[in-house]
Amino acid sequence: MKILICGKGGCGKSTVVALLAKEIAARKSKVLVIDSDESNIGLHSRLGMQKPEDFMNYFGGKKLLFEKTKELKDKWRLDDLPTDYLAEKGNIQLLSMGKIYQFGEGCACPINALSSKFLEILDLGDEEFLIADTDAGIEHFGRGVEKGADILFVVIDPSRESILLAEKVSELSRQVDKPVYYILNRIADQETEELLLNSMDREKVIAIIPENKEIFISGLAGSEFNMDVKGIREIADMLESEKKARVKIE
Repeated sequence: MKILICGKGGCGKSTVVALLAKEIAARKSKVLVIDSDESNIGLHSRLGMQKPEDFMNYFGGKKLLFEKTKELKDKWRLDDLPTDYLAEKGNIQLLSMGKIYQFGEGCACPINALSSKFLEILDLGDEEFLIADTDAGIEHFGRGVEKGADILFVVIDPSRESILLAEKVSELSRQVDKPVYYILNRIADQETEELLLNSMDREKVIAIIPENKEIFISGLAGSEFNMDVKGIREIADMLESEKKARVKIE
């Protein structure tokens, strides 16, 4: 199953990606984490890994990406991934599409193009998951990254901007016929929770993650995430049910 996690900048996408990858891996499934956010440079530390080399370099770097990705037609499996571009720990592998390193080097469009094509051609087994951490906002929709995903999660923090973005993501997801669900993150109290729930379609909310000092301190320190979070377990339970339903249909 291919899961794409999106949301506004600073809402906690990478936190959810890391915690969810850990939870699914603990349940004996293989997880490939895709870092397609060209700005975030800390996801690997939350997974307890060293930063892998950018996958775009496998294709000759950013300047050649558009042409090289057009040539990708054959299906890939996890075993086909070049190990020189992977970080790995336990049942989790991390693949970083690429980052911005230099002033004036250009936009992230080639990185999104690679992400889009890769999600499209990667073929997963029944016990394999892909979790993609996207860049902030909705540009990845414009690049068609969502086309290769099975399910979309929007991480929503307590802000009006986050609510509005979730509404836009839901609108765009209907255009590509992808199911979308909401994860409420960093919820301080019942009043905040109710205000958020009253501002959106409650049926789309699959998890509510309270403010968590342990997560905050671990993220600030750049250390590995090993905390148990009820909301993350609920998401993993939902994904297991979704996976079983898909297998029955197939």
